[in-house]
Amino acid sequence: MNSLYLDPKFGEERRRELLYDGQIFLLSPTPASLELCAFAARLSREAFPGLDPVRAHESMPVEKYAAILSELKPKFIHHPESKRLLKELLAQTGCDLQKTYFDVPRLRTAAPWDYLRFGIAYAFQPHRDTWYSAPANQINWWMPVFPMESGNAMAFHPRYWHTPLRNNSHIYDYQQWNAAGRQAAAGQVKADTRQQPYPQEAVEMEPQLRLVIPVGGLIIFSGAQLHSTVPNRTGITRFSIDFRTVNGDDVRDGRGAHNIDSACTGTALGDYLRGADLERLPPEWIARYEGPFPKGSPSTSPAAVAAGSASSPPPTTTLPLPSTLSAGERA
Repeated sequence: MNSLYLDPKFGEERRRELLYDGQIFLLSPTPASLELCAFAARLSREAFPGLDPVRAHESMPVEKYAAILSELKPKFIHHPESKRLLKELLAQTGCDLQKTYFDVPRLRTAAPWDYLRFGIAYAFQPHRDTWYSAPANQINWWMPVFPMESGNAMAFHPRYWHTPLRNNSHIYDYQQWNAAGRQAAAGQVKADTRQQPYPQEAVEMEPQLRLVIPVGGLIIFSGAQLHSTVPNRTGITRFSIDFRTVNGDDVRDGRGAHNIDSACTGTALGDYLRGADLERLPPEWIARYEGPFPKGSPSTSPAAVAAGSASSPPPTTTLPLPSTLSAGERA
């Protein structure tokens, strides 16, 4: 990663190419992103009646707080208003709804200090989403629900864009996680015993980049970016929304970021819905992404897997890698 793009004037296809190349985009709030944040804020205030959601942790035991979140977060995720506003947001940011597939928007929280950082409010160590069975053409979208600051942001670690990290992603299979790990989240309050991918070597946390944006502003980045939850020392809980998209043409043709260190199996592609009509990706496309995938390949792509060799990149996938790294965020 060597560039941040703020409200670029070029099209969404070029944006995807640069995201697969490790660049990061910042978009100003849109009417739909502001409305989606306002909807999440309203649900959060209803969940903590009489309390400011960002300070509710000051007034209750952590077990009660976690129980409230275990109802609030699924309510937001599965509410039809969330999907409606997300489709409008995508259209307003230049996405072709006939080709853009999204997963449901998720409401996240990062409470101060060690109040709650497991289970329903898991605080992520440095990781790539590709360690969690995300396809290499996954694009991540993130925005704050309430005003944020550097101390409760997320951090990008740009030196690792094309530097592999030893990790245990081989233990992770998305379909197995859905069957067991996800459902156990609400019970993980004092510790998190679920097996998840972690770095298996020390991570150099600097340089890192923390992006502070207004409510409804958007950070867009590749699922292959290394990022982490910043330890929250502000006294204020961060509420944020994130969701992910893939482009159907890129899934079909195997375009995406390079896979340099992921060895997980399974795929999250079955969760994605087409913006135009909420249809899912063709099953035969999804099946080609179940892995494991060769490291060094241009992406976790059908062409790379069929080739069976990291030395045989698919012709439609190769994108230039950045030659330099600059000071460089996600959770």
